[in-house]
Amino acid sequence: MQVANLKQKSSQGADPIPDSKQSSHAGGEPRWISSPAIFWLLLGMGLVLRLWLAHNIFLNPDEALHYLLSLQPSLKLTYQETLGTAHPPLYIVFLHYWGYLGHSEFFLRLPSIAASFGFYYMIFRWLEKVRSRKTALIALMLLLFSPAMIYLSTELRQYAFLLFFAATSLYFLECAIGQNSIALQILSGLALWLALLTHYSALFFALTVGLYAILRIWSDRPRPVLIGTWIATQLAALGIIVVLFKTHISQQLSSGRAEAIADSYLRGSIYHPAEDHIVSFIVKATIRLFHYSFSQAAVGVVGLLLFVYGIVVLWRSSNRDVPSSRPRPRQLAFLLTFPLAANCLLALFAIYPYGGTRHNSYLAIFAVPGIAIALARWTPRKKWIPTAALLGVLLICDLFPAPTGQYITRKNQSRRFMQSATNFLRTLPAGSIIFTDNQGGVLLSYYLCDRKVVLFDPPYEDLFSTPCGNLQVISLDPRKWIFKAATFPNELLGLLRSYNPTSKRPVWVFQAGWAIDKQPDFRAQLSQFGCHPSDDFGKNILVCQTDLSERIEH
Repeated sequence: MQVANLKQKSSQGADPIPDSKQSSHAGGEPRWISSPAIFWLLLGMGLVLRLWLAHNIFLNPDEALHYLLSLQPSLKLTYQETLGTAHPPLYIVFLHYWGYLGHSEFFLRLPSIAASFGFYYMIFRWLEKVRSRKTALIALMLLLFSPAMIYLSTELRQYAFLLFFAATSLYFLECAIGQNSIALQILSGLALWLALLTHYSALFFALTVGLYAILRIWSDRPRPVLIGTWIATQLAALGIIVVLFKTHISQQLSSGRAEAIADSYLRGSIYHPAEDHIVSFIVKATIRLFHYSFSQAAVGVVGLLLFVYGIVVLWRSSNRDVPSSRPRPRQLAFLLTFPLAANCLLALFAIYPYGGTRHNSYLAIFAVPGIAIALARWTPRKKWIPTAALLGVLLICDLFPAPTGQYITRKNQSRRFMQSATNFLRTLPAGSIIFTDNQGGVLLSYYLCDRKVVLFDPPYEDLFSTPCGNLQVISLDPRKWIFKAATFPNELLGLLRSYNPTSKRPVWVFQAGWAIDKQPDFRAQLSQFGCHPSDDFGKNILVCQTDLSERIEH
């Protein structure tokens, strides 16, 4: 009877498998690891940090673009607006309705914060189930205080929802197989469908978890009706993928937009045979992936090494002490490594980027648990040392970030700067022209004009003019996206010929968002037109008035 009770207790996941060589009972790990207060304290600290950030930074151009896409008079038109974007429709449709309740930066960001905490909770529960509470707590700390995760969780974008739906699908899949539950498998399938409707990187998650489920089904032999339910949910997911391909993905492929992006800010995350050595690319891109998570190159390298060690730990672990309801260590090793390898392979064929960008944020579902498994093996005599060291390193990463890819520092993304800049623009004389690039125009649409003042869809124009109150905004062709030093003089003089031939109206240049192409060269070009921006609005908001008279006469 006692043996039977112990088996039942293990199958219910009550006693986690310790990752360390010592037991997690008395004399092993500290008691605080099993304390619910620690879990809620960590969540509370992470929540306060995110609420503060969501309230104090202005929207980046992509966030503002997502909101503007959702500003349609009907659901049908909102859906149609999503057809030209590089994302499935679910999040934009959600914003369409959420925006009815409020449209401040803070309010619009609240759903992302809520979804991110759903993600943290699901990953915690999943790791607690398949490994140990210690491993789950370490992963929770990594996710809560990773600079990349903090930023993603406050963005007006799809990533927090993607991570939540994906983690939910993984957790309920584990529960369904362990408990032979049809209802839980349906929940897992539903979460997978929502992930696919949220972001296209969910395709890679679906493939990974699908293969993992096959391994679990093969070894655990659940009842046939559960297998049939799993197959049905996968077929439904495949149907969603087919519909998305016909309605969305095919348009993106035919538009050439993907190739243009891959050759710009994502260039370093795509393999170029004529320029890159294949081994060098794989190593550098993988390091950038972990660098992105921690915003520090050295910490990223350490994170990568810990991940590799965690996989080795799983691969060398025995199956003897694993309850039948849990995945085998090598199955977990496959789950954590396959998506990284698959994403890297896709980058080698220029299909999807791999490296230090938000496009790979879904890999946190797999990379962070691998790191946590490795760190859980660290058992010094003073039990507080690992936790203090981990929190200390994360604090350094947060206070002194050196991120990869597009990034605006928290100081320069202060909402106060954007408020000051837009308040200044409101004081310009009536009829003044504001010349901006596409990303600047997107931000003007949200912060100054209360209407869309940029083109989203064809037919495109080299210069697009639209009123903004008593001002006139002229923006670049959206395919150009940002000002470039090499083309700016001709664009500005073209504006003058078309919209201000007598030079009687003042022309102001406005640029905001991520750093533009060859920033020093661009500022040098501005100075030739008498445009000398100050730093009153931070490093990422540029406002200055041009003096065109001398250039026109010349």
